[in-house]
Amino acid sequence: MNPHLAPVEVPDPAALGHVQRLCDLDEPYAAGADVDELFAAAMAETNAWHTRRSPLFAALLQETPEAPAPTVGEGVRTPLVPAAFFKRHEVLSVPRDEVFLHLTSSGTTGQKSQMFFDEWTIRSAQRMVARIFDHYGWITPDQPVNYLLYSYEPAPSLKLGTSFTDNYLCDFAPARHTAHALRHTGSGHEFDVHGCIAALQRYAQDDVPVRILGFPAFLYFTLERMRAMGLPPLRLPEGSLVVLGGGWKGHADRQIGKADFCAEVTERLGIPGDRIRDTFGSVEHCVPYVECAHHRLHVPVWSRAAVRDTGTLHPLPYGERGFLHLVSPYITSVPAQSVVMGDLASLHPGEECPCPLSTDWFTVHGRAGVSRNRSCAVAAAELMKGMS
Repeated sequence: MNPHLAPVEVPDPAALGHVQRLCDLDEPYAAGADVDELFAAAMAETNAWHTRRSPLFAALLQETPEAPAPTVGEGVRTPLVPAAFFKRHEVLSVPRDEVFLHLTSSGTTGQKSQMFFDEWTIRSAQRMVARIFDHYGWITPDQPVNYLLYSYEPAPSLKLGTSFTDNYLCDFAPARHTAHALRHTGSGHEFDVHGCIAALQRYAQDDVPVRILGFPAFLYFTLERMRAMGLPPLRLPEGSLVVLGGGWKGHADRQIGKADFCAEVTERLGIPGDRIRDTFGSVEHCVPYVECAHHRLHVPVWSRAAVRDTGTLHPLPYGERGFLHLVSPYITSVPAQSVVMGDLASLHPGEECPCPLSTDWFTVHGRAGVSRNRSCAVAAAELMKGMS
């Protein structure tokens, strides 16, 4: 068995049996009444788990429940916790000596979400990523690749969720060579655009595929600089793959549309559009959302999504824009099984996507309003200030 797909056991099999069964499902986009029933039972278990261990969540359950209950069905509560809450409060449902990993959501300054993971929580989230990569045929233990990571080069004190995720993604294919876009200087990180260009030129002459991971804005600025320098387009080896995440926060004025972005990557690097995928995720909600070949973020079997009115927080119908609400029972370390993100999104039924997947999908339309909170992408974007 691939080690990334190996079994992981919940902290208490008697109390979390349905959570175990749900997270053991190996088809990432399974759908149907039996799956919905299992999901609802797992949510009931994780709610009970956090009620016994978290005064915060126990208090939330004392509030009047929504009627009808959205997202997961009748009889299952999904009290709303804003993602921004974790920027100001540390809340745990496990003893601190059971914290396996501590990650933050932003750069060296600004407010950070402090998220704490027991071993079950982070391992089960990693297994979700592995199953989605396996679904798309992106786990290739016998095929080495060259990596260009548009993320932070590891440093001893670095606890950013984006850096942790991107380095984990490098486990799915053996690395011949790895280059980082955000180089560690000893006192911070700097965007090395010329190093990225040199790596791409070198990789284009190699005989193994290239995997480009990380913030899309950095990749676009690299291609833009190549064009400004009059460099000819490259043709990266067949099988190359682009998997991006983090958005364009901080550079919305320079963001281009997704179709134009994919066309630029294809023109400058020779990677076809169906090998260019965006993702969505956060340190507060580690379930992975990965685009299909038609660039829709389908909801995997281990979570559910809803969209809520920005004024009333009432659930909205398909197609309308509001706060993205994400629900999953996988997390046992922190009461973050029902999180309202600061992102504006719209939800759509599976049949509106031409791909074979039948689960709902969502589109992220940007951040809601103006906030002092800074995400990883915002902190990273500041490193690009002054670039032409």
